[in-house]
Amino acid sequence: MKVLVIKLAALGDVVQAFGPFAAIRAHHPGAHVTLLTTPPYAALLDGAPWFDALRADGRPAWGDVPAVARLAWWLRRSRFDRVYDLQTSSRSSRYRWFVGGRAEWSGIAPGASHPHANPARDAMHTLERQREQLAMAGITRFPDPELSWLTADLSRLNLPERFALLVPGASPLRPGKRWPAQRFAELAARLDMPAVAVGGPADPAIPGVLDLRGRTTLRELAALARRAALCVGNDTGPTHLAAALGVPTLAVFGPESDPALCAPRGPRAAWLHGAPIGAVTAGQVLAALP
Repeated sequence: MKVLVIKLAALGDVVQAFGPFAAIRAHHPGAHVTLLTTPPYAALLDGAPWFDALRADGRPAWGDVPAVARLAWWLRRSRFDRVYDLQTSSRSSRYRWFVGGRAEWSGIAPGASHPHANPARDAMHTLERQREQLAMAGITRFPDPELSWLTADLSRLNLPERFALLVPGASPLRPGKRWPAQRFAELAARLDMPAVAVGGPADPAIPGVLDLRGRTTLRELAALARRAALCVGNDTGPTHLAAALGVPTLAVFGPESDPALCAPRGPRAAWLHGAPIGAVTAGQVLAALP
């Protein structure tokens, strides 16, 4: 049996699909399972036990006709028996045209054989929504995802023995999702350990911490999170990654995102909500750390 899983982006969404990935693999133990994704997440998931193959050209620009044609040709030629569309976007739903009608399809594409037929699906937390989608496709066992493979060599970073991980960034188009850098600095000054900041090079700087913004791959970011004593961050991918790895994690939310829909989940994950987000104080974060 040939199974295709579609998950294109972004980091937080990919992390919250770890559980569904594990469930699909457990449901199809003898199948050949391929993940269609994009380059950053193919690199992150290289070596994951859930897939037999990774393909990274899953989101070509619609105007790039040759790239779209190559993807369409591959999807049709591969003759998949079942597709789990975990992206469930208008883009990924169109891929059903390329795959053809022979394949069973789990998702929201018109004509899907196993549609996620819940009109309230967009009001569900991402994890519950994906779990329900898979249940409607016949998957009833949801093992905890095994993540020991998600590691990297960090020797070049000269990390302190014990440290807190701070994630000051978020989407640059949604500044209301960012707890102010001043608040992060206040928190770092009150911790009983050094702090390390991660994220993209354009994310806010935090004075007085080890600055690794823009200096890590996603695999190194995962390994870094695994070593951290705790993590505090915004509603953004690295925060979700730390929570999934079991790190004590506190996410700070503002009015631009709803924790009921996307709060990090994990054995030691918690969140605070402020309106505006800067109303959350460093003292409140320290008191709420799991």
